[in-house]
Amino acid sequence: MAAHSPDRAKQAVRTQVWDALTAADAVHDASVHGRIPHFKGAEEAADRLAALPVWQRASIVKAVPDKAQLPVRARALEEGKTVYMAVPKLASLKPFYLLDPAALTVPPAEAAASRTAAAIAPTVEVDALRSLDLIILGSVAVNRDGARIGKGAGYSDIEFALLTEAGLVTPETVVVTTVHSLQVTETPIPTTEHDVGVDLIVTPGETITCANPHRPSGVDWSALTAEKIAAIPALTARQVP
Repeated sequence: MAAHSPDRAKQAVRTQVWDALTAADAVHDASVHGRIPHFKGAEEAADRLAALPVWQRASIVKAVPDKAQLPVRARALEEGKTVYMAVPKLASLKPFYLLDPAALTVPPAEAAASRTAAAIAPTVEVDALRSLDLIILGSVAVNRDGARIGKGAGYSDIEFALLTEAGLVTPETVVVTTVHSLQVTETPIPTTEHDVGVDLIVTPGETITCANPHRPSGVDWSALTAEKIAAIPALTARQVP
């Protein structure tokens, strides 16, 4: 039972944050539970991020497909940045959509929507990606140390591990999450070896720099079930016998 206590603690933090967002009417979702919150103020957070030198220097961005980060993806494409976005559940041997601003057939704000990207963007293998300047994560909760919790499926951590093993995440790559201020928690967040920490937290009203966030060095096979590995072709192709 003890092995599951971090999971229980994480779920308690998620519930706390989802309840706080709902009580404050801070999300667009009818029910935020079980989701990466589509928080009110996402556009302002994207604007704040876009004003940072780390954003202005970046040309290659890997972003989550969540609605809360749509303004970030749209802004990146509008500014001529290449955007990679994961295929849902990484369920393809080519698990990333390539959004090339020079090749878009629809406006950037439209191309950045996950459904449109799925329809218009080519998919590419992990090894076909270019070295990443910025990684944009969605979160349910984060703390000022850079510890982050997603909705619990673990795909962001797996993506990060695959990209790290491929040499695409470097010490210069900056990991960012955009969130509502209510998602920045003072509650301790338990972390495990495969959890990805963030370098920057950007809310509509604040930019938080995190000291020494944890970065996994690669895929933590011991944390993955056989079913999870079998469901993700990019993992199956790399599996150590």
